[in-house]
Amino acid sequence: MAIASFVNETNINWNEAENEKVLREKIYEVQARFSAHYPLVIGGERVYKEDEKLSYNPSNHEQVVGYVSQAAKEDIDEAIFSARNASLSWGLKSFRERASYIFKMAQEIRKRKSELIAWHVMEAGKNWDESEGDINEAIDFLEMYGRKAIELGEETDLKKEQRLDNRMEYLPLGTGVIIPPWNFPFAILTGMTASAIVTGNTVLVKPSSATPVIGYQFMEILEEVGFPPGVVNFVPGSSRKIGDYMVGHRDVNFVSFTGSKEVGVHIDEVAHRRVEGQRWIKRVISEMGGKDGIVVDQSADLEEAAQAIVTSAFGFQGQKCSAGSRAIIHEDVYDSLTEKVVSLTTQLSKGSPVENNEAGPVIDRASFDKISQYIERGMKEADLIEGGGTDDSYGYYIDPTIFTNAPYESAIMKEEIFGPVLAMTKVSSFEEGIDVFNNTEYGLTGSLFTRNRDHIEYARRFMTCGNLFFNGKCTGAVVGVQPFGGYYMSGTGAKTGTLDYLKHFVQTKTTSEIL
Repeated sequence: MAIASFVNETNINWNEAENEKVLREKIYEVQARFSAHYPLVIGGERVYKEDEKLSYNPSNHEQVVGYVSQAAKEDIDEAIFSARNASLSWGLKSFRERASYIFKMAQEIRKRKSELIAWHVMEAGKNWDESEGDINEAIDFLEMYGRKAIELGEETDLKKEQRLDNRMEYLPLGTGVIIPPWNFPFAILTGMTASAIVTGNTVLVKPSSATPVIGYQFMEILEEVGFPPGVVNFVPGSSRKIGDYMVGHRDVNFVSFTGSKEVGVHIDEVAHRRVEGQRWIKRVISEMGGKDGIVVDQSADLEEAAQAIVTSAFGFQGQKCSAGSRAIIHEDVYDSLTEKVVSLTTQLSKGSPVENNEAGPVIDRASFDKISQYIERGMKEADLIEGGGTDDSYGYYIDPTIFTNAPYESAIMKEEIFGPVLAMTKVSSFEEGIDVFNNTEYGLTGSLFTRNRDHIEYARRFMTCGNLFFNGKCTGAVVGVQPFGGYYMSGTGAKTGTLDYLKHFVQTKTTSEIL
């Protein structure tokens, strides 16, 4: 059967009365389901544990979203055993067969979109628009990886010879560990998992401890569409207790991780220590964040630049690896642009994501404390001109915060904060601005605002980041439009949503038969 060309999922207008009514009802339904108990899922069986972790609503930390069972080492052993058994049959299915499951998942997610958005609002603290973006991206990953898998199954570039049947096949690696982040708890979990299983692998999914209930919704969808037991095993748990054990396990073939630089580097070190009885070198696919920025030269459209800076810095409270936490501005337009950025920032609506406010809570106590400490440090390094307020009495709220005259070598200019904090700095030339942009250990996203074609070509060559945008914000890469991924301490450079990305999860075998 022919498969239609890929088309990105469309947004719903939640301001329309009928749509708003549906979503509000789903939010109330989700709230009514708070404090339920959630199990592990191993080999298709639900496993409830006495050891549970509470997941809290970040916009009201007195509310428990759910009690989530925590896996121990013996559960990891059982899950790996189950996954490896399932791989014997799952890996033998054709790419097209496996893709059919992926397409069914996309359809089921569409049916549940309003419910899934509600879970994001309540557990991740995302407003309606950010939440829908998360769900739509998950659908896009499924639709794209299903098509790319079919393409991979048909790909061949071997030379044809008479009386010689040459074939090259892409075989699964085996069993892997998927460790997604909390900030895109559905989209990235879905993309990481789908890319691994559509290529024939089986996996253990360890969701973030901040958003495990959303992870469980993913497992319900897998069950609904009929995935064979053991293909995906759900093992939430303490990183300290099971993280290294999973990553270093001799029967794990690969690790796919998205999260902080510190954790990513540690995972890479643990995964690449060969243990007794291990027959392969593990592959590690990682995306580890960034210190992204927007460079503005003296020719730029300042209205558009200001809007992009505010959206990039404060969308989802700056809790994106692509967030534009630096604005690097030519001195000729610095004062004027700073004024526009501050004005737009003061207009952001603040409060609960239930009401679709633009500036909501940060994810948890640890993030609240870390970001607050960076704000205190920023006050010593630069000039605070907007925000700086914090309030954890009800939820984990931090005002969108802007520092100006930030020194190039300051912590707020070089270190990933992962919160609603923007550092602005002045440069005397376009070239200096590019040098300042490159002055971090990361290389994920960046943006340049200019009307100068020579500057665009210079930046295309010398701005060191995996995703570079011209005259647009540095967040919001779209599946199939801007393949996403960075290098240096931002990760391994794997570009999501592509055929190349799928090849991280396969190994090639060539057979030659003399006829």
